[in-house]
Amino acid sequence: MPQLSPTTPRVPRLSVPVHDHITDAVKAPAFLRLSENVVLARFETMKVYAALGAVRELLERGRIVPGQTLVDSSSGIYALALAMACHRYGLRCHIVASTTVDATMRAQLEVLGATVDQMPPSRSLRLDQERRVLHVRQLLDSRPDFHWMRQYHDGVHHAGYRELAALASAALPGADLTVVGTVGTGASTGGLTRALREERRDEGRTVRLVGIQPFGSVTFGSEGFSDPEAIIAGIGSSIPFGNVRHELYDTVHWLDFRHAMAGSVALLRQHAVFAGLSTGAAHLVAAWEAARDPHRTHLVLGADTGHRYAERVFARHAEASDPGTLRPERIDDLAELRPPWAVMEWAGRPAPPNAAVPPDTVVPPDAVLPSGTVAAPDAVVAAESEATR
Repeated sequence: MPQLSPTTPRVPRLSVPVHDHITDAVKAPAFLRLSENVVLARFETMKVYAALGAVRELLERGRIVPGQTLVDSSSGIYALALAMACHRYGLRCHIVASTTVDATMRAQLEVLGATVDQMPPSRSLRLDQERRVLHVRQLLDSRPDFHWMRQYHDGVHHAGYRELAALASAALPGADLTVVGTVGTGASTGGLTRALREERRDEGRTVRLVGIQPFGSVTFGSEGFSDPEAIIAGIGSSIPFGNVRHELYDTVHWLDFRHAMAGSVALLRQHAVFAGLSTGAAHLVAAWEAARDPHRTHLVLGADTGHRYAERVFARHAEASDPGTLRPERIDDLAELRPPWAVMEWAGRPAPPNAAVPPDTVVPPDAVLPSGTVAAPDAVVAAESEATR
């Protein structure tokens, strides 16, 4: 047996998991300290938590059964997460894909066994979203055995983030937290924050939630604006989402593409982290928030990697602004909202009028329905179609 020299470090015995399925490996974040009071939770694809948690709960409740086909609309990340969850649990997957889903993503979906209906090129992402919802409805009419996952409205997608909350609490024990993340369906920021607040209530620790939106999104009232370069897939919406619980948010920021790009390029340049535009936007906002509230730990949600932005963002890195020169405009009312960067204390306000969703559209996290039932599909489609006209 070889002898260790005095200078040879002893390697401690570690408990290293061997996973049964790739979803267990890719869902776990890496926690990276960006500054004294900013920590990045960096994911390969964060929506694995939403899809995996939702599928597991639906199976446990008997709302779906092994072998059944799950269908949903997606711009890409959720589609891959759902296909992986179906692969794990012996379910079939059908994706109605956005026009923005590229060939690489589609190939992954098909190899995983998912069937894909991709929408034709559209003059706007708004029209693309409307077409996808209507196509899902047509599928349900012809295949009543399909289960519509409804990532936009079914609160079961919040469930998987309880596990992430436990990891975040273990990584950042005892800290007053501010969660900073972009808002798409609302499941990640909402599900994580609700779970963290429940965990820390007895400790007397507080958890704030800072949400980030693109201009042109109805979710927090910026639908009157447009951003021609906006390509931040998966955040914002042209239709109301029931999974966005507006009352959970303390502060909201609105950013244009150029500001998100500055944050993404800076994150790679300063910390060697290659992440998507939503992560770049959160990085920029968290730095600004942390400078104003240095006694709180700011947890940045880095939802995915930067690969699909390689040409449109990172190849243009020379164009990126210095984040240190960028500042938001503080506003007190949505009537004052203006690009390129604005911030408002949301303070638990309800949804703006155009973002309100009828109560019978939303399935709460604890709802139990018969196997294979799709809750209130007529109400869902009516609400979504009305919002996209």
